[in-house]
Amino acid sequence: MQRITPFLWYDTQAEEAAKFYVSIFPKSKILKTARYGEAGPGPKGSVMTVEFELAGQRMIALNGGPHFKFTEAISLSVDCKDQKEVDRYWTKLSQSGEESMCGWLKDRYGLSWQINPTILGKLLSDKDAKKAKRVMEAMLKMRKIDIAALKAAAKATS
Repeated sequence: MQRITPFLWYDTQAEEAAKFYVSIFPKSKILKTARYGEAGPGPKGSVMTVEFELAGQRMIALNGGPHFKFTEAISLSVDCKDQKEVDRYWTKLSQSGEESMCGWLKDRYGLSWQINPTILGKLLSDKDAKKAKRVMEAMLKMRKIDIAALKAAAKATS
């Protein structure tokens, strides 16, 4: 059993957000929905929490009201095997959201995501410091990560 579970606070969109995320990631599903009772604090019968799995990672979404908002101080990082995956997740998660830099975006609910190809970490930690520097400089100019451009930067000579 998973010991640490991300707990995401929404105003009133917990169920909508969970369904949205589950529709994007393979091996994902809604596990359980709990509703507020007479004691509140939400309206009786309204969704309190939604437990769900994203690609096997258990998560909980809470309808806690407008008191707290997401910030970039926490994000969910998606490891992508190729450009097709980067493009797919970037397109779906940024829809009605906000694109940022270096593979970061905010979805329509304000949650921050990093959409990163596996090769990015390998290139940035290359033993050749000049090569890693060129890759970093290329990445810093990108919104969505472009694997071909990263590889070109790695191969370039300076």
